[in-house]
Amino acid sequence: MNFTVIIQARMGSSRLPGKVLMPLGTSCVLDYVVTRCNKIQGVHQVIVATSILEQDDAIEDWCKLNNVNCFRGSEEDVLKRYYDCAKKYKAENVLRVTADCPFVDYELASAMIEAMIVKPSDILLYEGELPRGLAIEIISFDALEKVNYLGKEIRHREHVTYFAYENKELFSSVSINVPKHLNHPQLRITLDTQEDYLVCQAIAEAFPDDILVSSSDVIEYLLKSPEISKINAHIEQKPVI
Repeated sequence: MNFTVIIQARMGSSRLPGKVLMPLGTSCVLDYVVTRCNKIQGVHQVIVATSILEQDDAIEDWCKLNNVNCFRGSEEDVLKRYYDCAKKYKAENVLRVTADCPFVDYELASAMIEAMIVKPSDILLYEGELPRGLAIEIISFDALEKVNYLGKEIRHREHVTYFAYENKELFSSVSINVPKHLNHPQLRITLDTQEDYLVCQAIAEAFPDDILVSSSDVIEYLLKSPEISKINAHIEQKPVI
């Protein structure tokens, strides 16, 4: 079984344009994401999938400069972008990552791959809740192909795996328990607004020169620093429609 990480990234954002290449620590947001994904045990390849829009040339340029595989596809139909990318790179299983999650949990993702190897399935489900911004999804290529064929609604095309979660009876699944120390859904460790950026900057400054800081340590830092975690506590995620 091979496992391919596909990181969706674009410069366009209604609330924080250009966020994926914004400075973070001594690097940038996308570098954090790619570096952490490369640390996942069992991953065969890591690919950044962006759009064909001219504004996303900057993402391709960054990938070329840093020797990162880059795929370009549809801007609006993210599901098609994922499917076309996975097909081109002959992925057997896809780990879906979004580029606005600079502290994505590579350690938990490694455990997720182990669970999929023990029990090969279409999708992996979490038992418990993670802070927003740490989760990675795994879907088999066969299931991705089915989702691409059956998912017709806008939410299905935009959120890639959403059809599978809405129709779990059509897919085999394996579950993994979210460790207690990670089960803090009240925390927001993602990048969608200026407030989110301030929190991510604070985390990067608290762990200087440590792109691979454990997500466990990030959570512990935020729990012990309520003045930081409250900065973006009021931010509401955009509803899926």
